[in-house]
Amino acid sequence: MTSIDVQDLTKEYGIKRAVDRLTFRVGPGRVTGFLGPNGAGKSTTLRLALGLDRPTSGSALIGGRPYATYDEPLRQVGALLDPQAAHGARTARDHLRVLATANRIPARRVDEVLEQAGIAAVAGRRVRTYSLGMRQRLGIAAALLGDPAVVLLDEPSNGLDPEGIVWIRELMRDLARAGRTVLVSSHLMNETATFADHLVVLGRGRLLADTSMPDFIAANSTRRARVRTTEPDRLRAALTRAGHTVTVTGDGRCTVTGATAADIGALAAADSIPVLELTDEQASLEQAYLALTAAETEFTTTPFQEA
Repeated sequence: MTSIDVQDLTKEYGIKRAVDRLTFRVGPGRVTGFLGPNGAGKSTTLRLALGLDRPTSGSALIGGRPYATYDEPLRQVGALLDPQAAHGARTARDHLRVLATANRIPARRVDEVLEQAGIAAVAGRRVRTYSLGMRQRLGIAAALLGDPAVVLLDEPSNGLDPEGIVWIRELMRDLARAGRTVLVSSHLMNETATFADHLVVLGRGRLLADTSMPDFIAANSTRRARVRTTEPDRLRAALTRAGHTVTVTGDGRCTVTGATAADIGALAAADSIPVLELTDEQASLEQAYLALTAAETEFTTTPFQEA
């Protein structure tokens, strides 16, 4: 079984500790979202895992080994960290041919991944003529070239059009369903919510969360439900007595904080209060993420004030 194992990983740059005794494991068969504010240490962790930098202490192993020990690394690990990495004077096909030759990957895989990434029609063009989205697709094609068991992607939807975003979302899911280990770093919470099964969240180089998507949202949001009744005043009184916070929004509708739909239904039934609509209101990933990382953001903004 192939996994990414980060154990007590620390990286210091002078007096700054970019990664602080980080421990987590990314397993196969699921897409793991890698989240955190700017400066949280995500990119540094990926660089350490790929042998592009050396840790101050601890380890980051892929398949139980340092990445640098693989003779043909693209057969084991595919990664996209920088879509600008391809030499601008080369064509996309030549860029992939060089990578394939260096890793003893069959030449047929070049055309296969060009087709898979949707850039086969422009594979003969020099990379410097590519848009950001096209470069992104080329980087993803390079990551898939060796048919690796582990895939690491940093902001893979950056620069992609809506069709491309749907494509990369489905690609990541397909890789996970095939038993691959998939780690995806992203700042786009709403997009991450569409593909991630599990989350690893960093803040100032430390681990803040390592849990499933549903458990993360549940742990970092307040229970809330919406209800509509013909007797909002009676329902509000019953819920307030039970210790819940109730906001009446009109037309018999109420938002109840600190209660589930089941709680509200039981209270309404006990007092014979008619209920016309009742539903739990779940927080979004973005809301839960912001609640967790509010104190961990290195760079903050202030509201715009007109002069």
